[in-house]
Amino acid sequence: MADLEKIRCELKKQLKKERYIHTIGVMYTAASMAMRYGEDIEKAMTAGLLHDCGKFAPAGEQIRLCKKYGLSLKESEVEMPALIHAKLGAYLAKETYKVCDGEILNAILYHTTGRPDMTMLEKIVFLADYIEPGRKMIPGLSDVRSLAFTNIDRAVCLCSKQTLSYLEKSGRSIDPMTRETFLYYSEQKK
Repeated sequence: MADLEKIRCELKKQLKKERYIHTIGVMYTAASMAMRYGEDIEKAMTAGLLHDCGKFAPAGEQIRLCKKYGLSLKESEVEMPALIHAKLGAYLAKETYKVCDGEILNAILYHTTGRPDMTMLEKIVFLADYIEPGRKMIPGLSDVRSLAFTNIDRAVCLCSKQTLSYLEKSGRSIDPMTRETFLYYSEQKK
C-alpha cells in the first residue's frame, strides 16, 4: 500500500495551503465513511489524500501536462478546465506516487463528475470531497452530510443534483458525466 506519510509530506510542498488543508479534510472524511460502510480505510485515505494532487498547477499547465503525458481531454474538460485535475491526478497517483490499485485510481478519476454505478470507494471519495468539514456552507450541504452516513446513494443523487443546479445557474459548462450520474442515482431512489 501507499506510504501515506510520505505522500502527505510531498503534497504539503506541492499544494497551496488551502488546498492541502482541504485534502487532509477529504482524507479523514473518506476514512470515516469507509468505516461506516465497511470499506478499506487505507484505500479511502489514499484516494482522499491524492484526489486533488493534479491541482498543484494552474489550468493551463494542467492542459500542457495532459498533452505531455498523452492524456486525451474531452471537449467538456477543455471548456471547463476545473475538471482536468481529476484525470491528471489519477495519472500522477499512478506514475508519481506509485499507486497501482485501480479502485483508488478510479476514485480519483471520478471524484468531480461521479459516474453511473460507482463503486463504494468512488462514492465515498466523490462525497468526501463535497462534504469535508472545511467546505464553505452552501444551501443543502448539511443534508448531503447527513445522508452521506445514512444513505450513500441518496447522498450522491443530492450532491450531483446540487452541482448541476449550481453549474446551470452560473452559466457554466456541464460535463455529460455529471448529468448521467444524477440521472442514474435519481433512478436508484425509486
